[in-house]
Amino acid sequence: MPHPTSFVEVRGHRLEHVDIPQILSPRGQPPPQNSQRPEILLVHEGLGSVSLWRDFPERVAERTGCRTIAYSRAGFGRSSPRTKPFTKAFMHEEALEIIPALCEALRIERPVFIGHSTGASMALINAAHFSSPAVVAMAPFAFVERSNVEAIRLASGRQDLRERLTRHHDDVDTMFYGWRDLWTDPDFASWSIEEDLERLRCPVLALLGDRDEYCTPAQLDRIAAKASHARVEKMILADCGHAPHRDQPEIVLNAIETFLSRES
Repeated sequence: MPHPTSFVEVRGHRLEHVDIPQILSPRGQPPPQNSQRPEILLVHEGLGSVSLWRDFPERVAERTGCRTIAYSRAGFGRSSPRTKPFTKAFMHEEALEIIPALCEALRIERPVFIGHSTGASMALINAAHFSSPAVVAMAPFAFVERSNVEAIRLASGRQDLRERLTRHHDDVDTMFYGWRDLWTDPDFASWSIEEDLERLRCPVLALLGDRDEYCTPAQLDRIAAKASHARVEKMILADCGHAPHRDQPEIVLNAIETFLSRES
């Protein structure tokens, strides 16, 4: 059964979240001598929300035994509406202002991040500026490629995609068209997190599907090149699109479990 959602006040926003407590004996195994596992914070994609993670947070908690938290950003899911338009700085604002405030409100200390798409970019930004033990970055973006923009332009013309998202978002139009307008704005073409990556020190597991329609291997290569002070492990998943945790959940969960057990 999915864990119940709650709400927390963060910088004037009422943010939907799910908070799964630490499991001392994951997968039926005896508890380790050191049961203080790191907390895990999931950061969703550009059209995502708590509900769009489906049962993935619960499965992460079960596999790792860690307290696992997922939240919907302002304007997404059941969180309060956005109070200002999306700008080129929105990922940095979320990573450097909202996420630290969320962690303070929920008493999350030094979380391991699991981020998807733009959420992976936010996770990398935060980890570069704060002390995170590790980042799992699924389909991350480090810079803007023309193919990224064209894929988003095509997807934004699909009314079926927008209609499916109405089940997951209270204000689907602001979220959906804000996503489209930002990525297709010519000014956004210069966006990147390359300077942030140069500050990164924690290990990174970067996952990408071989059929990803939005993200390309060039993104992983750029992350590995710019994050020269961090150990970046790249993994390409077969028969997988832009959402590795939905297309290949067992492979992703196994990779996360192995990665975190090695880094703990």
